[in-house]
Amino acid sequence: MDQQNWYLVNDVESLDTPALVIYPHRVKENIRLLAGMIDDISRLRPHVKTNKCPEAVRLMLDAGITRFKCATIAEAEMLGMCKAPDALLAYQPAGPKLKRFIKLIKQYPATTYSCLVDNIVSAKNISEAAIRDGLIIPVYIDLNVGQNRTGIVPADALQLYLDCQPLKGIKLAGLHAYDGHLHDANFEARQVACNQAYEPVATLQKDIMAEGFPEPVIVAGGSPTFPIHAKRKRIECSPGTFIYWDRGYSLTCAEQPFLPAALVISRVISLPDSTKICLDVGHKSVSAENELGKRIWFINAPELKMTGQSEEHLVCEAGEGHRYQVGDVLYGMPYHVCPTVALYERVITIENNKISGEWKNIARDRKINI
Repeated sequence: MDQQNWYLVNDVESLDTPALVIYPHRVKENIRLLAGMIDDISRLRPHVKTNKCPEAVRLMLDAGITRFKCATIAEAEMLGMCKAPDALLAYQPAGPKLKRFIKLIKQYPATTYSCLVDNIVSAKNISEAAIRDGLIIPVYIDLNVGQNRTGIVPADALQLYLDCQPLKGIKLAGLHAYDGHLHDANFEARQVACNQAYEPVATLQKDIMAEGFPEPVIVAGGSPTFPIHAKRKRIECSPGTFIYWDRGYSLTCAEQPFLPAALVISRVISLPDSTKICLDVGHKSVSAENELGKRIWFINAPELKMTGQSEEHLVCEAGEGHRYQVGDVLYGMPYHVCPTVALYERVITIENNKISGEWKNIARDRKINI
C-alpha cells in the first residue's frame, strides 16, 4: 500500500503550475488490478481516450493486453505507432475522416484496425472506400442500448447485419454496445440497469447465429459497468478511466479498487479577501463540464469550496482565519480525468516523490501525421 503522503512531490518548487502529474507506479498497479478482475486478459479492450500517450499504451502491451479501443484518428494512429495488434475505432468514419482511416490502415499494417457502423449508407461508403484501396475492413454494428447518442437499436440491428453481409469491402466482426449512461453510485442498481441494457444485445447475438452466421464478438461497457460485464463469458470489455482513475469514479464506483494516478498540481496566486484564495487552475487546466463544485478536489485542502472559475483562475472559499499563503501548493484530483488530460500536451511523471520525466499526450491533437 502507498504511504499516506504518496502524492507529495519533494522537488515541487521546480514545477511550474498548473501541471498534470502522473505516478507511473500507480498506473502499473491499476493495469495489474484490471487484469486481475477478468478471467482472460484477451477479453480486455481498454479505451485509450483517457491516457492519450504511447507510454501508457506500452505499459498495457507489456502486461499482455493486445486489443484496444479509441475515439479519434489521432488515438488510432498512436496505437499504430505502438504496434498495438488490434485497434477498434469506436466511431463511424465519414467524409475526410474515412479517407484518413483508410490511409491509417495502409500506413500501419502491424495493427488490425476496425470501426463502427450503424446504418447501411455508412456501411456502403466504408465498403466502397475499402474496395478502391484493396482492403477489407472489419466492422462492428454499433448498438444503441440507452445512451441515445449513436447506434441502432438492437431490435432493428439484425436486418442491418444481414444487409451488410454482401458488401465486399467490409467484414462483420461483431457488435458494439456502449452503456456510458449507466453510472448509478448504487452498484446493485447499476447492475440491474446494465443487465437490462445487455439483454437485447445477447438476444441479437443469438438471432444472428440462428441465421447461420458465426458467433459475433460483443464489445461492451465502459468503466462503471466493467465489473458487471467482466463476469460474462466471452465478451470484450472496454474500461478506460481505470488507468488514471479520478474523483468522480472514486465516488461513483467505490466497488472498484483502482488508485488515483493523475493529479493537477496548483498554486495559490492571490488572496482576494480575508476568506478567499485564488488558484492557477482555470477552465484550461481541469475539465469544466461539471458543476463548479465537481471539477477538482484537493487532497491536502478538502475543506475548500469553489466559488468561481475562469480560464486561468479558480476562486475558493477558505473561511475566516485560514492559513493559506501565496505560493502554497495544492494537489488536486480531477472529477473527470479524460477531458482533463486533453488539456495538456504533456504530463510530468513522479517517481519516489520526485519529478522523473514527462510523457507527451500526442493523441490530444486532432492530427499526429495522418
